[in-house]
Amino acid sequence: MARPVVAFAGIVIAGLAGFSILSEIRIVEALFWLIDPTSIELHFQSHDGPATLVKGYAVVIFSGLVVAGLWIGETLFSAMFGGQIRAELQHMQIEQTISELENHIIICGYGTFGKTIAARLCERDRTVVIIEKQETQYQRAIDDGLLAVNGDARSEEILTDATVKRASTVIGAIDDTNANIQIAIVASQLATTVTLIVRAEDRQDEVLARRVGADEVIIPEVVSGEQVCTSL
Repeated sequence: MARPVVAFAGIVIAGLAGFSILSEIRIVEALFWLIDPTSIELHFQSHDGPATLVKGYAVVIFSGLVVAGLWIGETLFSAMFGGQIRAELQHMQIEQTISELENHIIICGYGTFGKTIAARLCERDRTVVIIEKQETQYQRAIDDGLLAVNGDARSEEILTDATVKRASTVIGAIDDTNANIQIAIVASQLATTVTLIVRAEDRQDEVLARRVGADEVIIPEVVSGEQVCTSL
């Protein structure tokens, strides 16, 4: 707000000084001219002086005041609502882009596991859509330049928003086996041909996940253990 306010104050000072010098009036009268421009005409009806010059100067000053006032209003509006407007526009653009996708991969959950998968897929030029319930994690996905939907991936509406019917794969990457299994069930009902990958906690969960239609079950502890053995 500093620049437009300073500009407005500078124009006011210039107007007071200019009116005082050109018409030889006091500051109080000059201030009144800024408030009521019709006083200029009345003044020169009973006083001699450069009426035309003063009127021209007044046009310049009043135009400057209008512009500076609009600048202050625009700056204030942007400060109050600018961030919200930009966020809404970004959200609308993301929604539009997602609605046009095909053969993309939906990752449900943007924790360490989901984020790692998303990063590796993006390195291979695969299109990824994140579904994240927590606002902070959702915003983190947006900040990372990913397409994302904010909501519970177990909801038909949220999966539909992620265009699940045209997706190639749905990955349940949440740190909750039951939630991932529920995601697989809903996704399989909405898109019968989609590949389902489920994160599970142990072998017993793997059996249940496969019963509900999971094509692949990932147990992070098992995978990391196998990687350790491979490195040894």
